[in-house]
Amino acid sequence: MKIIGLTGGIGSGKTTVAKMFRQLGVPVYIADEEAKKLMHTARVRKQIINLFGEQAYCNNQLNNKLIAQIVFKDKALLQQLNTIVHPEVRRHFQQWVKKQKAPYVIKENAILFETGTAENYDFTILVTADKDVKLSRIQQRDNSSIEEIEARMDNQWPDDKKVSLADYVIDNSMSIFETEQQVLSLHQRFLS
Repeated sequence: MKIIGLTGGIGSGKTTVAKMFRQLGVPVYIADEEAKKLMHTARVRKQIINLFGEQAYCNNQLNNKLIAQIVFKDKALLQQLNTIVHPEVRRHFQQWVKKQKAPYVIKENAILFETGTAENYDFTILVTADKDVKLSRIQQRDNSSIEEIEARMDNQWPDDKKVSLADYVIDNSMSIFETEQQVLSLHQRFLS
């Protein structure tokens, strides 16, 4: 079974691309979604509280807004949080893969290249989009300010740095139809 890494900067549309693969019957693991679930397990929760204090959870839920405000201004704390969460996600993903029965699976991971894990995949796909397209998408989705969005973008590598590292690039600045055609082409390639 091939393991394909799917990545892209915030607002690039990697989740949309992941959904397109899913509609083709490909098992897709969304690392961010699974990480959020794992952050509510007792072991991870304890470590996060040790790092950020009791305010890390509010009404038994992860205080995402507070943690985001802290870690996107403090790269050392972001690194410490990643050190807690990433190994848990890696273990969970490995267990998930063992249950799949498909020619290939996709792991969607926003910071695949930044974490130096590209060698764990048979192939990598980078989803790109123009910066103004990304900003517009994120503002509509999150109701965030441009400053908040750019702070998050600053914690990810720019597309031009990742393009040379990716095996395949999907340009998601155009129409949905054009993006679907790129996904279908890659799907056929991975099946052969």
